[in-house]
Amino acid sequence: MQRRASRKTVFDFPSPDQKMEVKLNSPLFAWVIENLLRNALDAMDGKGKISASVMEEDKFVCVEISDTGKGIPSNKLKTVFEPGFTTKKRGWGLGLSLAKRIIESYHSGRIFVKSSVVGGGTTFVIKLPKG
Repeated sequence: MQRRASRKTVFDFPSPDQKMEVKLNSPLFAWVIENLLRNALDAMDGKGKISASVMEEDKFVCVEISDTGKGIPSNKLKTVFEPGFTTKKRGWGLGLSLAKRIIESYHSGRIFVKSSVVGGGTTFVIKLPKG
């Protein structure tokens, strides 16, 4: 994704030496992450920071992805995962609804918006059962 981003975009990701066990369909999970990163890049208009963190929480592994983009208005937070939701001029608004289906149906996990501030960015969380 760094190749797609402008030089004014900073990526802050955890080191790959962190090991946690979850059952994944790797191609589907990679698509979910790519979709979240593409949305973050689009929301930042060429400059800002995308960060990720991975942590253990009880019986789950949590992945947080944050950006410093436009943010999502609070009155839209309940609909971001519905088909057709988009803040973009292009696209069909299917990415987040498909991401939710992949995380919930294929991975028995959850995906949700942890926080979002208009003009200040958004944080998504993916919770996957340890396995």
